[in-house]
Amino acid sequence: MSMGKILVADDDKNIAELLRLYLEKEGYTVVIAAEGEEAIAKFTSENPDLVLLDIMMPKLDGWQVCREIRKKSNCPIIMITAKGETFDKVLGLELGADDYVVKPFDSKEIVARIKAVLRRTGKASENSDVKEVSYDKLIVNMTKYELKVDGNVVDTPPKELELLFHLASNPNRVYTRDQLLDEVWGFEYYGDSRTVDVHVKRLREKLEGVSDKWTLKTVWGVGYKFEVKE
Repeated sequence: MSMGKILVADDDKNIAELLRLYLEKEGYTVVIAAEGEEAIAKFTSENPDLVLLDIMMPKLDGWQVCREIRKKSNCPIIMITAKGETFDKVLGLELGADDYVVKPFDSKEIVARIKAVLRRTGKASENSDVKEVSYDKLIVNMTKYELKVDGNVVDTPPKELELLFHLASNPNRVYTRDQLLDEVWGFEYYGDSRTVDVHVKRLREKLEGVSDKWTLKTVWGVGYKFEVKE
């Protein structure tokens, strides 16, 4: 089953074919366009779930293609370019791009970026497993990256949501701060264990008084747990 359809717009045939190889291996269907006008035409005819868009292309550049797509669609766009200047990144995001990757890129990075953008934008494949935990008046959905408290969607930063999901997926299990840093933040983490305390504090502000059937509890001298009461 296909994970979704991706339009790769890049005039470098080697890069386009390399991306096709990476993505088809991951289960995506791939459509390729070699220049800007073709990219817009294929976007219209193929209706992709995400666009990987090179900036420097003939006929119409990536900026122009991004503008045209945004006039008619909120389809996720990841800009790909050899340029790394802050100006280019800001311009791409202001035009409506969802992410930005600089060449040369690692295959695992590009796949991870695609999956993250599809999750954030709610475009993840319907065939993929829904990652969700639910308790009384609480739903944590990692497929949509959405937190619902007492039926209302609560705006929550990704790391707070990932921390809550991790704890709630393992009710009544006690985690040390170091375990949470390793399992939630992983290799991206560059700081100290107080980061966990800050994120737990912010979560408690969102969850305080919602239900008496569960709680985000401090285990003094150890760490934290998502306590479910029998």
